Amino acid sequence: MTTARVVLATLLGAALVLIGVEIAAARGHRPVAIANPCAQRTLPDLSGFDGAVQQIVLAGLDGAACRLGTSREALVLSIAGSSAGGGPRLDRLRVAVAVRAGLVASLHEAARRGTVPSFAVPLLERLIRAAPIAQLVRGGFSLSDLLG
Repeated sequence: MTTARVVLATLLGAALVLIGVEIAAARGHRPVAIANPCAQRTLPDLSGFDGAVQQIVLAGLDGAACRLGTSREALVLSIAGSSAGGGPRLDRLRVAVAVRAGLVASLHEAARRGTVPSFAVPLLERLIRAAPIAQLVRGGFSLSDLLG
């Protein structure tokens, strides 16, 4: 047997072993479960300003997805311009209205939890109401739009 044939046979054998290992590993994995956005979820335990913003956005997206009858993941994919998440085709205006309402409700819930100081809620709510969410959903949003 030539050296080339030995190398080829070794590579084919390694490929078959790798395929077998991947098939065996796939049998042990459960499919990803998409959580119900209408059910109460435990938010990540984050601290500081960044943590509070992340919690508000995650809970706000859950609220928006619940209003729209879809998952948070499908909603985010829809905002990004993809239909890969399945679910209903989402109207951009309805998405913008639902996201804004979800963020406002999430902000008030964060204030009730003590994550956001109550004196900051009116200012933050005004920011949410003025944010270019419809433009984000349309896909025509850039950082300069937010900063002026």
